[in-house]
Amino acid sequence: MTGPVMVESSAATIWPAPAKLNLMLRIVGRRPDGYHALQTVFQFIDRCDRLRLEVRKDGRINRLVEVPGVAPQDDLTVRAALALQRATGCTLGADIRCEKVLPMGGGLGGGSSDAATTLVALDRLWGTNLGEDALAELALPLGADVPVFVRGHAAWAEGVGERLTPVLLPEPWYLVLSPPCAVSTRDVFAHPELTRDSAPATLADFVAGDVVNDCLSVVRREYAPVAAALDWLSSWGGGRLTGTGACVFAVFDDPSEALHALEQCPTEMRAFVARGLNRSPLLACLDALP
Repeated sequence: MTGPVMVESSAATIWPAPAKLNLMLRIVGRRPDGYHALQTVFQFIDRCDRLRLEVRKDGRINRLVEVPGVAPQDDLTVRAALALQRATGCTLGADIRCEKVLPMGGGLGGGSSDAATTLVALDRLWGTNLGEDALAELALPLGADVPVFVRGHAAWAEGVGERLTPVLLPEPWYLVLSPPCAVSTRDVFAHPELTRDSAPATLADFVAGDVVNDCLSVVRREYAPVAAALDWLSSWGGGRLTGTGACVFAVFDDPSEALHALEQCPTEMRAFVARGLNRSPLLACLDALP
């Protein structure tokens, strides 16, 4: 578990970029633009990447940490900062250092959360003050789940995931397993056997126990490490897939039970225990600023 507090370090500030879990995921059709129409429930957890941001006066956006396989111009944090510059005409820049905790290709939304934290933090640090609605609009072209991280509240989501209704959920403990593989969201959504015509659900269905993830059968079939992790979690009340994976999780009311399960986890799998959060720790950082 990682702390949510914004920390000042000389001229830099450190901001959290929390993970999310998809507590259910239905694919209810395909839109004219080719994207899938989804229904999902997002909840944050207190496991976070950390972004160290330092304002520059020369307008340059610098990524200070290399990300294997991701060119600087393709990095979502860089793209987010540039989008904010373009939208506001701001002449300030930033040095961006991302301390990665969340796995890539894990379904935890790490890259999207990093982008959202960059937008929200720089909007405050640069004094552009666009506010939540305008930032969420800027966020959507960066990724379908970036807006939920900008808004910072657990949500029932529809569309491609951008139509958000805040919800108040229980905040249980989660044991999250990160199998030794990365799942391609593009490949999953292109798979010929993916269910694309589920009957639409409601939030009441979810509350009543409908936690179906329509990507599960395809991901289980195509990614053996994910299937193994789900099989192992079956002895702990059953495992669920977040997004398209690869991460899977089980739900616990008692943190000691979650930690006990963590101790039994197979050594080949990275795992952690985290608390569910209805409010993003990023918002707590904003609250702490003058």
